[in-house]
Amino acid sequence: MRPLILVFVSCAFASAQIPAEFSVAPAALQLSLKHAVEIAITPEGSAKVALAQQLIRQSEDRVAESLGAFLPEIDGQIQEYNETVNLKAFGINFAVPGFSLPSIAGPFTVFDARASVQQSLFSYSDIRKYQASRISLLASRSDMSATKDQVSDQVARAYLACLRADADLETARANLDLSKALERLAQSQKDAGAGTGIEVTRAQVQLANDQQRLIVAENDRRRAVLQLLRAMGVSLDANVVFTDKLAYKQVDVSSLEASLRAAGEERPDLKAQQQREETAKLNYASVAAERLPSLQAFANYGAIGLQADSAQPTREYGIALKIPLFDGLRRDARRSESYSQYLQERVRTRDLRQQIELDVRLALDSLRSAEAQIATARDGLALAQNELAQAQRRYQAGVANSLEVTDAQTRLIRAQDNQTAAIYAHNLARIDLATATGTISEYVNQ
Repeated sequence: MRPLILVFVSCAFASAQIPAEFSVAPAALQLSLKHAVEIAITPEGSAKVALAQQLIRQSEDRVAESLGAFLPEIDGQIQEYNETVNLKAFGINFAVPGFSLPSIAGPFTVFDARASVQQSLFSYSDIRKYQASRISLLASRSDMSATKDQVSDQVARAYLACLRADADLETARANLDLSKALERLAQSQKDAGAGTGIEVTRAQVQLANDQQRLIVAENDRRRAVLQLLRAMGVSLDANVVFTDKLAYKQVDVSSLEASLRAAGEERPDLKAQQQREETAKLNYASVAAERLPSLQAFANYGAIGLQADSAQPTREYGIALKIPLFDGLRRDARRSESYSQYLQERVRTRDLRQQIELDVRLALDSLRSAEAQIATARDGLALAQNELAQAQRRYQAGVANSLEVTDAQTRLIRAQDNQTAAIYAHNLARIDLATATGTISEYVNQ
């Protein structure tokens, strides 16, 4: 027992002495926008995609159910029963001279083994129901495409927020390094007798402010990454490294008419809504067609007798024409209800078209505004960098105090934030336009 304890203690001590650099760390997830969207739109990723997939399966089952109206219905049964029959109840009540007819027949046993089949030959209502189920399946598939576009839009926005957080974090680190350099410069100026204590204090205050901005930027990045991982439907413990950077990419802005035409052709949610409207129209036609006659064939064949070994084959077949006459006004109520549902879908289609036009107009305006913001922010950043460089030279030459440098540094931070915000707004407007025109997949795959 003691040797086992010694071995265990020795192993524990050895493992405790393993340097930290040799410990196994979780591998970083190299993530691009395209890769992030590909993960999210799988059924194992976003819950929305998984739910949309189940709706497609339900629509496929409804198509199979409606198709069953055109297939034969075949049943088989075997029964054996014992009964007595009151002959008078069937009108058998007459007298025969010299013979007394009983009023009760039986008890006797009946054996019946039979197969029956029914086949609808023509029903206009069933035809419309089948057509409606097929259009509903197409609508479910369009809804799947629309769901993938929604998830792609959500992931693209979350990914862009992460890139902005990365850019803010890099800027915060650079500003902190600059503040440290200026604090050392102020201290050296003071030590050399060319500076004062207030300038050192001012530099230290600026350094503390930049340290706080760095902490905020790090926290914002963690929050942005968690939001992205949640949108992708993956583990929130994943260590993410982004392969993209927040950058400006000039795009050719299409005309309003071209963008609206693209949206009308590409938006999957509009296709799904149009198909739902068509489904409602066919459902209304199906209910209205219940007034029409329907034709059905039927047949059965089997053996019947007092016992199984004495059963004789019998059969029946024919054609039935069903003509609806009156059902207590229930059919009229269903017809009115289905027509109301059709009108509702028409209203939704018209409302969605107006919303799409609004989305396209707003996206185009945002994109043009972001272009102007970037040009202004670029000029402002260049001027702020030049001002800071001049202030640093003047301070080093002893012709200015540290307040001028601190003011210039503050304006540089504001200019950097303005440029980051302008680039972020431009990329966000690109996402808005791609989503509005139904081309978000093309944006992701760029």
